[in-house]
Amino acid sequence: MTPLSAWNSINHFIPKNKMIWEAFYGDGTSGKHLEKLGNKVIHQNVDFFENDLGDIIVSNPPFSMAKEIMPRMEKLDKPFILLMPSSKINTQYFRAWKDRGLQIIIPRKRIQFVKCVNDNGIVTPHPKQDNKCNFDCFYYCYKMNLPHDIMWLDHDGSGKLNIPKKKKKIILVE
Repeated sequence: MTPLSAWNSINHFIPKNKMIWEAFYGDGTSGKHLEKLGNKVIHQNVDFFENDLGDIIVSNPPFSMAKEIMPRMEKLDKPFILLMPSSKINTQYFRAWKDRGLQIIIPRKRIQFVKCVNDNGIVTPHPKQDNKCNFDCFYYCYKMNLPHDIMWLDHDGSGKLNIPKKKKKIILVE
């Protein structure tokens, strides 16, 4: 599940006057983390594909469902920040977003997710959290009005940024 540090590092990009929908419940801690950081959050164990809640979606969705999630995000057409593996940018379903103003926030280091186990619908932290995350993630953003299309966080959790001087665009060459 998503650690508090992952949301803390981008909290200053989340508008405080908007209601966040943390659309993927998991073990319930992600929504609690976002609330702890001063955000207004809807975090209920409901079906993402059957509901449309809040003003903005901030979530760490199940990576295995990204192919189904991205078309739904396009249909909802609301601002979002989705935390997903950096490799997703190379998929066809992400290429569909090339002209839609997708922006990316790149963490300073790998996010160490909390591994969980699902025991008959009850999700709890894995009793042995001894292995490190072996993949990188980006925060994929839409309609967030970031100052740059690609942003690198200077260090984890501080909100301090290393911003390029000129606005850069993400360009996909086909």
